[in-house]
Amino acid sequence: MDQPIGVIDSGVGGLTVATELMRQLPKEQLIYLGDTLRCPYGPRPKEEVIQYTMEMVNFLLKKNIKLLVIACNTATAFTLDLLRETLDIPVIGVIQPGARAAIKVTQQMRIGVIGTEGTIVSKAYPEALHSVHSDIEVYDLACPRFVPMVENGVLEGDEAYQVVKETLQPLKEKQLIDTLILGCTHYPLLKDTIQAVMGNDVTIISSGEETAREVSAILGYQELLYEGERLPEHAFYTTGSWQVFAHIASQWLEIPITTLETAYLTTA
Repeated sequence: MDQPIGVIDSGVGGLTVATELMRQLPKEQLIYLGDTLRCPYGPRPKEEVIQYTMEMVNFLLKKNIKLLVIACNTATAFTLDLLRETLDIPVIGVIQPGARAAIKVTQQMRIGVIGTEGTIVSKAYPEALHSVHSDIEVYDLACPRFVPMVENGVLEGDEAYQVVKETLQPLKEKQLIDTLILGCTHYPLLKDTIQAVMGNDVTIISSGEETAREVSAILGYQELLYEGERLPEHAFYTTGSWQVFAHIASQWLEIPITTLETAYLTTA
């Protein structure tokens, strides 16, 4: 079916999911919207996250998307069920795929989750993990400094390392876990630094690969895959600074961006 896949995020973090979608579904066209103007969503009240997410969804519905990926953990935690009830297209979040990926690799059944304040308070990851395996021990930690750092393009170096080290000290010092879920799609951009802090004994999990696999399966099952021969022309929208957005996309994720426009969101 020659309709695009819609991807939304609070900022640039969802590009990590978009990258994996492009890799696994090279024929599919993506329309990506990052709400960088109002990022981060993590500290915001639930009602505000729902409102902002609905504004992004309404914007993409006008683009005739065939499937929606909520590439934001906070938005997934607060709006996934609502959107699945109200939309007539498939809606995929990033929490369940991330939880499944972690369960596949953990050896000691002790899994850490780092995310925004909103994601951690929602307890969406512990619920997702325990719904699959009730005996898993979950240690979660909010990391409010990570998203602003990523949105400002601070992805490596002394400053990034120091912030990550200080933030993750509660998980690191007790050697509690063997697997760590990056419960925010911004965090894979800090993966190398997080791995350096946590050590090689901890397996780092991001949800992009598993999310893309789920999207592929659903599109195939519902016969929505594009089966033509044209090369996709992806479109990217941001509500804020396109310079930082474009830099991270091209330099760090090697996403070729030919169309990048400003999105003006409304409630209807």
